Amino acid sequence: MDILFLEPQPFYKHRGSPIAVHLLLKVLSQQGHRIDLVTYAEGETVAYNQVEYHRIPQVPFVHHIRAGFSWKKTINDILMIFVVFSLLIRRRYHVVWAVEEMAFLGVLLKLLFGIPYVYDMDSSLAQQLVEQFPRLARFTRTLEFFEGIAVKHATVVVPVCDALVEDIQKYHPQKTVTLRDVSLLDEISEPVELDLRTQLGLNGDPMLMYVGNLEAYQGIDLLLEGFAMAAKQTRPAELVIVGGAEQDIQQYVQKSRKLGVEQRVHFLGPKPIQHLSAYLSQADILVSPRTKGRNTPMKIYSYLDSGKPLLATNMETHTQAFGPDVAELADPTPPAFSASMVHLIENEALRHEFGQKGRQLVQEKYSFTAFRRTLNQLIDWLEYELGHQPENLVKTKPVAYLSKEI
Repeated sequence: MDILFLEPQPFYKHRGSPIAVHLLLKVLSQQGHRIDLVTYAEGETVAYNQVEYHRIPQVPFVHHIRAGFSWKKTINDILMIFVVFSLLIRRRYHVVWAVEEMAFLGVLLKLLFGIPYVYDMDSSLAQQLVEQFPRLARFTRTLEFFEGIAVKHATVVVPVCDALVEDIQKYHPQKTVTLRDVSLLDEISEPVELDLRTQLGLNGDPMLMYVGNLEAYQGIDLLLEGFAMAAKQTRPAELVIVGGAEQDIQQYVQKSRKLGVEQRVHFLGPKPIQHLSAYLSQADILVSPRTKGRNTPMKIYSYLDSGKPLLATNMETHTQAFGPDVAELADPTPPAFSASMVHLIENEALRHEFGQKGRQLVQEKYSFTAFRRTLNQLIDWLEYELGHQPENLVKTKPVAYLSKEI
């Protein structure tokens, strides 16, 4: 197929959505599909077979774009629209693969040119906006109305988790295919020599580790407060935090100081994702204290695959991927999270059991092999549904509103 792929993120960067897109492009290009990738100016250019990059122009002062909505992201999204229309003047496509908010552009392209689109859904944009900007709660119905349009008119919606599938049923999607994230340890890891205990001057006390950004929804406040409480209830432990922007790190350094645990909390800043396996192998306990959102964090699958025990909040963002037989689950309050920390710190046999069960779960359900199989089945269905022979390429001329003709 000829695919117009819309990625509204800095690509490639070592974070959630771009990593997922990287895996998609890897499989699609190996299948022989021709892809025009429209994305932001920022990011590393990774070579794929039959994938051509079309980056928007670099705008002064519009860089270092973070996850979530922002004025910088809005400017980049608008520029993507111009790049897309310039391509449509010259080229024809079987389908548009629209990531996140680009689904709304997918609706427009279907209206104007009759090109079907796939809605690649990492999260509910309506929920995400309200969580990031609580004052928008009064406009929830309006936001859901527009989200519903994007869902309803997609040829297929591809959510990243079961919770999103459940959320969008009220919009009556034509078809949904859940394409779950997978462990990254085998796909992108590179061997590296690492000894954190020596590097940080630590002894043999248990090491807890968090990997990821330090946005509010990740629950770093909960993590630090729970760790401070646990420090008063059990033997000494160390908390290592990998990742985060400098301004967020400074904020949480101050918080750890106020909690009196600054000597036991170590902020390492961002590290190459290729070294993820090496860092996870150093930990005794991995933590995911997320307090908001329903989609499962991509890192969870690498956590489980590492063979290390996992402590996570007892929320759907986690429980849709695994149960209490695989990891320690705690309510998202400092006392509960602290109690679960103590439970794992003091129970080495349980840590070993959780580590083994987590790795087994990933091998059965969340491997790259499973990802490839699901994506291949989706593409086979799309090719059959759209009839992708050369004479069936969608011509870029206006057609009837939301016509099903291709």
